[in-house]
Amino acid sequence: MEDTSGFPSVVLGGGCFWCLEAAYELIPGVVDVESGYAGGSRDNPSYEQVSSGLTGHAEVVRVRYDPTVVSLESLFDLFFRIHDPTSLDRQGADVGTQYRSIALYADEGQRLAAEAAVAAVAPRFQKPVVTRIEPLAAYWPAEDYHQDFFRKNPDYGYCRVVVAPKVEKARSFAEALAPLPAKP
Repeated sequence: MEDTSGFPSVVLGGGCFWCLEAAYELIPGVVDVESGYAGGSRDNPSYEQVSSGLTGHAEVVRVRYDPTVVSLESLFDLFFRIHDPTSLDRQGADVGTQYRSIALYADEGQRLAAEAAVAAVAPRFQKPVVTRIEPLAAYWPAEDYHQDFFRKNPDYGYCRVVVAPKVEKARSFAEALAPLPAKP
């Protein structure tokens, strides 16, 4: 297994983490995607605890990427294409603060990139973008059975109806994504 710890990562939440994980795994330059929990107050929460809405955590993904292949801006661009950032505390039938639209930044550069991405996409929508931009205090990996869920369970009803259309959007995005120019 490849060591991805040396690559930068960004933590994003936009509804069910299965959707985001499956979408980002298709993007050239993304070296690892992990489903998890962040944005709340409970240490090492379980899926059941997060699902209760009482932990303050959102379902998120941690996307590790190679910035020589894909830019943070492109990762944010995909983020806003595969979920509804104008929907407060829900995505489709998934309702609750655990499904909120959120970008959790690790440093000032990520905060500025997230703010710029929100400003860039806001004109595309009729309603205000409600994506929260907050510092990343802690990230907790989700249980093993949530990892690579779509790839392992493509015929599961939720995957066919909800995840698959987002994966198709990501596939089109990945095909159109031009590689970054080589650095001199």
